[in-house]
Amino acid sequence: MSLLVPPPLSLYIHIPWCVKKCPYCDFNSHGQSGELPVREYLAALVRDLEQDLPLVWGRTVHSVFFGGGTPSLFPPEAIGDILAACSARLRFAPAAEVTMECNPGTAEFGRFEGYRAAGVNRVSFGIQSFDDGCLQRLGRIHDSNEAERAVKLAQDAGLDNLNLDLMYALPGQDLAMALHDVERAIALQPAHLSHYQLTMEPNTAFAARPPEGLPDEDTAWDIQERCIEAMAAAGYAQYEVSAYARPGRQCAHNLNYWRFGDYLGIGAGAHGKISLGATGEVRRRWKLKNPRDYLAQAGAPRGLGGDDPIAPRNLPFDYMLNALRLVEGFDLADFESRTGLPREAIAGELASARERGWLEAEGTHWRPTELGRRFTNDVIGLFLRD
Repeated sequence: MSLLVPPPLSLYIHIPWCVKKCPYCDFNSHGQSGELPVREYLAALVRDLEQDLPLVWGRTVHSVFFGGGTPSLFPPEAIGDILAACSARLRFAPAAEVTMECNPGTAEFGRFEGYRAAGVNRVSFGIQSFDDGCLQRLGRIHDSNEAERAVKLAQDAGLDNLNLDLMYALPGQDLAMALHDVERAIALQPAHLSHYQLTMEPNTAFAARPPEGLPDEDTAWDIQERCIEAMAAAGYAQYEVSAYARPGRQCAHNLNYWRFGDYLGIGAGAHGKISLGATGEVRRRWKLKNPRDYLAQAGAPRGLGGDDPIAPRNLPFDYMLNALRLVEGFDLADFESRTGLPREAIAGELASARERGWLEAEGTHWRPTELGRRFTNDVIGLFLRD
């Protein structure tokens, strides 16, 4: 019988407001109307965290991530107060990675010095494209010049661990335009690039009214392949389906997600995953999505959107949904310690994936092949139990 061992712990903090919701966005984000309730939200986050603390007593937080929405709508003083409140209640690892997402359209001179002083040491910019026409069609509030300016402001403030988000297969985009986006991003010399395909997610404006001029599947595949080559030539190695980094600059927070690590999630609509060694359970826990409801109920039982154990029969799929996104793959010993299941529980699926040329093994370490990386969803689907 395998023993569930609690893995590394991260902290996710959700800030749900943005200037304007983008038509492709399916995250829990709400367009700003009037002054944000910054102080009230800070108090709600503290109540929320204190309710979750008994789940993680004695454990160390290795990374923190402010996501949204647009966390950079909150001033540096508020971000500092949130981090101070969290570190007073949780043990933070020395030099823990602290990431904040930033919309380039909200960047202001002097603000990044404040975020750095508050404890933020990594910034992720939602640039998406350096083509002004593409940005307009995506409903973004910034243009290409503002994107470059925001990155340079952060660099001038002494922040050198930066990620730039880029999307491809955009309305009206061809291969040359997509490569130009990657070249513009590389020229800014960030530590990390995220490069992912635009998809029509349910319950978004684009899903209801798909934009015209979307590239076909073959063109999207060509764009991805050529952009991967361009990033690799510039020293950005692919380590996950949509993540590329210079040596030693992988995102610690996202790596913990993909390795099926644990994370507390606080804030409106935030999701968490916690392993309980005493009971052998892996639980998923999430909070109310509506900011108004969250502000009223955070810290109370009614502030939870849900709190459910993952059924043992579903754990292999949940584990592979994350681990098989990684180029490095996974080790069977990690599967056992992070699910509490014996490796024999997935022997049949692994054999099937190897027969199809999707996975390869070296000893007890399994990783996707080049073919498997092309058909990631199909490989993961093998582990879905009816």
